[in-house]
Amino acid sequence: MEEDHKHDNSNNHDHSESHGHSHNHNHGIGGDGMIEKGLKFAIVLTFVFFVVEIIGGFMSSSLSLLGDAGHMLRDVFALMLSLGAVSLARKLPSKTKTFGYHRIEVFAAFVNGLFLIIISFWIFIEAFQRYFDPEPIESGIMFIVAVIGLIVNIVIAFKLHGSEDLNVRSAFIHVLTDLISSVGVIIASVWIYFTGQTIVDPIVGFAIAIFILVSSIKIIRESVHILLEFTPPGIDFDDVVKDIQSVEGVEDVNNVHLWSLCSHINVVDAHIQTNASDLHEVELISKNIKATLQKYNVKHATLEFECEACDECQNGCVIDSKVKVMEH
Repeated sequence: MEEDHKHDNSNNHDHSESHGHSHNHNHGIGGDGMIEKGLKFAIVLTFVFFVVEIIGGFMSSSLSLLGDAGHMLRDVFALMLSLGAVSLARKLPSKTKTFGYHRIEVFAAFVNGLFLIIISFWIFIEAFQRYFDPEPIESGIMFIVAVIGLIVNIVIAFKLHGSEDLNVRSAFIHVLTDLISSVGVIIASVWIYFTGQTIVDPIVGFAIAIFILVSSIKIIRESVHILLEFTPPGIDFDDVVKDIQSVEGVEDVNNVHLWSLCSHINVVDAHIQTNASDLHEVELISKNIKATLQKYNVKHATLEFECEACDECQNGCVIDSKVKVMEH
């Protein structure tokens, strides 16, 4: 326990306790080792099929297939960012990086989102040009390559599904958009084969671009929400305050700050008004508050206890001394 005694002419007596800051913030993304293996597998498989789709796209002259190839290249980039972010996030905090590298996953997700927007606008432009100037398309090649792409995307999506990590989720959405676009390309190839109407190819490409744009905006919005340290989505700030106030020994709560360190770690900073008379009571209240905050996925809490009346404390603490606490 760390104590820093400071003389104060007021009658307030601030208590705290410290469990140190050498802990690992590497919490719950569903097993980093399995995530890394899944990402490596996805990168290799995606790159191989990217080459296949590029060849098939030029051979068939299909914009939707080339667009899907562009998705695959985007996925290679996104998956590599995700792998790098997950690997870096495993590093322990240091004196110069006290929260470790968790924000890297958020930044990588933000970059992925921007890349998605660029891809979507490229497809919009190409689809517009192809709509007014259709090109002959080899629907057979288009169909075969699209079916293979669908299978590849299903396998990769299965590998990445279920992670709470925002960056891995963004990579999963990349793959999911490819999966849906592969279905669209298959439908377009069948339509072209039976009707000869190649105009359906740029229409499907346009639809794919819209889907990508919507998903990218969602990822960017979530990333910015975390980077600007807003209250985590899905958590009612007033409910958090009420739950802290409901803990026995807590008189009042003020100066509450609630934000996300990354997609799976929330942080709380608060001043707790209490009538506790010694450090043992403060420790008990602290532990109870921490237990209460677990349902909000709070992995790190900084609590400063303020006592209006305190006659005698443990460890030599008396009125007019101040002890500040950090609890993890």
